[in-house]
Amino acid sequence: MTLQWTAVALFLYAEIAVNLILCIPFISARRWRSVFSWRIWNWLSPYWNKCFFTMIMVLIVLFLDAVREVHKYSGPEPMQDAKVNPNVYDNVHMKLFRAQRNLYISGFSLFLWLIMRRIVTLLNQLAVTVESSAGLQAQMDGAVKAAKRHQDDNLKLTKALLDEEKSMSVKKQQVKLEAEKLADQVKGAEEAVRKSHAEVEAMRRQAKGLAQEYDRLLSEHIQLQNLQSPADKKDQ
Repeated sequence: MTLQWTAVALFLYAEIAVNLILCIPFISARRWRSVFSWRIWNWLSPYWNKCFFTMIMVLIVLFLDAVREVHKYSGPEPMQDAKVNPNVYDNVHMKLFRAQRNLYISGFSLFLWLIMRRIVTLLNQLAVTVESSAGLQAQMDGAVKAAKRHQDDNLKLTKALLDEEKSMSVKKQQVKLEAEKLADQVKGAEEAVRKSHAEVEAMRRQAKGLAQEYDRLLSEHIQLQNLQSPADKKDQ
């Protein structure tokens, strides 16, 4: 294996290891996001896209070269030469095997390189989604608590209003009863006043009658005295 294909094979093994680590289930997306936020990745981020597309171009070139080698050693001309010379036959099949191996290595390296970038992007998006959903969940919990608190306040206010309405109705009933009692007392007082007025009027009339009777008796007494006075004078 030449140096370039050895490097591609090592790169493939590294990709397999990284993809397996990224797919570990008990490492959460938020943990990977914190790892991707390290300062070294921020320092390498300006060169990341260039490195990514450069590796794609290199792997595509190697993949096309492997395809060319496979097509070269699987064509009719090398097979005709291999049939003529047995040693050439083994050599052709060995080169065809190496070309196919290189095709698989470069193809899988290119495929896993794209998969690894996609996994990293999805992990970042999942972490952002989880953080956003956590924030939304916190806001929803706060809204639910506030709604529950407002509902409790409304229930308390409704209960207080009902109690106040009941107390007001009781007070109105008491005021109504007191008003009825006062009305009865006023009627009784008016009746007593009418009776007292009647008694006063009767006493006035009685006093007036007594005064008239007194005047009559007084006049009769005066007349009797006048009648008695001449008789007394004659006797003298």
